[in-house]
Amino acid sequence: MQVMLWNLQKARPLWTTNLQECEVQENSPQSAGQFFNPPLAHSLSVASCGNLFGCGAQDGKVRIFRVTGVKFERELEFQGHSLGVSQVLFMPGAYWLLSGGNDGKVLLWDVNSDIGKQLKSPAKSPQRRKASTRKDGKLNKVASNEHTRVLPKVTIEHGEKVNWIACAEIKGSKRVLVADQSSSVSVYPLAEH
Repeated sequence: MQVMLWNLQKARPLWTTNLQECEVQENSPQSAGQFFNPPLAHSLSVASCGNLFGCGAQDGKVRIFRVTGVKFERELEFQGHSLGVSQVLFMPGAYWLLSGGNDGKVLLWDVNSDIGKQLKSPAKSPQRRKASTRKDGKLNKVASNEHTRVLPKVTIEHGEKVNWIACAEIKGSKRVLVADQSSSVSVYPLAEH
């Protein structure tokens, strides 16, 4: 439940954040469930700028942190998956973040447009939205006029627990590669944004 910034030369942590301490709030419907579904950190990805990273956790949330010297600050937090977030991946050269979850979904987020609009202090709680479920493996673009919620730009209904995601350019277009517990890798087109 901790994310640490390490000094590799001295082999010791410089800064630590406990994801559970940021979560538990009085009278919050989530706080009762945290005992059974703690926010274990499953995956980290660093943006190409080098000072922004994303963390996917067991509680279904994605957290974005900014490294500031020898510590890091939580910039953004949003609920994206109904089950744990097994993978996060910043796409090369952009602030687009892919997240894959145990709920069988792969989501594309425009992190750049949401940083600074949302969570700056642990006392604020981001609002959640319920996603519609489809199992046809197609992309569903999500449009929103809401400014208080972070919504995915693209939803891929993979259908199986996501174990690994990658982004690649194949035949001139961006693709998302998804591995699950089967012996094959699924490839989905990613529309240009």
